Amino acid sequence: MDISLLYFFDLFGTAIFAISGVLLAGRLKMDPFGVIVLASVTAIGGGSIRDMMLGSTPIFWIIDNNYLWVILLTCLATLTLIRRPTKLPWYILPVCDAIGLAVFVGIGVEKSLRLQDSMMIAVIMGVLTGCGGGIIRDILAREIPMVLRSEIYAVACIAGGIVHTSALYFGVASPSAFLLGIVSTLTIRLAAIRWHLSLPTFQLKG
Repeated sequence: MDISLLYFFDLFGTAIFAISGVLLAGRLKMDPFGVIVLASVTAIGGGSIRDMMLGSTPIFWIIDNNYLWVILLTCLATLTLIRRPTKLPWYILPVCDAIGLAVFVGIGVEKSLRLQDSMMIAVIMGVLTGCGGGIIRDILAREIPMVLRSEIYAVACIAGGIVHTSALYFGVASPSAFLLGIVSTLTIRLAAIRWHLSLPTFQLKG
């Protein structure tokens, strides 16, 4: 995939995930510092873990401070435009999260394949990029991470990563494979939100 297009999608995903962090912080009535922290870990937490695991250091946002500026400007714009986040329709937060999730999975897969050859590892890195920040966000907000609940979340990431890497394996051009992966992840996640789809839960009896 073209590096400039990948960079654009990365900044776009950063802004979307930052918005979901701001909205959750607003729902929990956090102060401005809490808003920035929650937005930041949501936006760059998963990518930071990915880069450390792949040995891609310094981490991307240390090399390029535009990511930090995007987060700060997104926080400011969201706080300015949305005065009362608790009054927003219920679906705004999960839909924003789903868009960011899909973009970040694609970013994670693409970056992983540029640094190593294994498609399995690329899928794992895509899932980590998409879910890592949300896990940290939910832990800081004292909520059970969405990926650990019965909701179809990580499964959507895995499916999108498989579609992405499979398309590349069968000769589909990188930009098209990237978009196919994003659409697959987003479609599955939005369907789960719309129709309240979930996985069966594991429970011991006795």
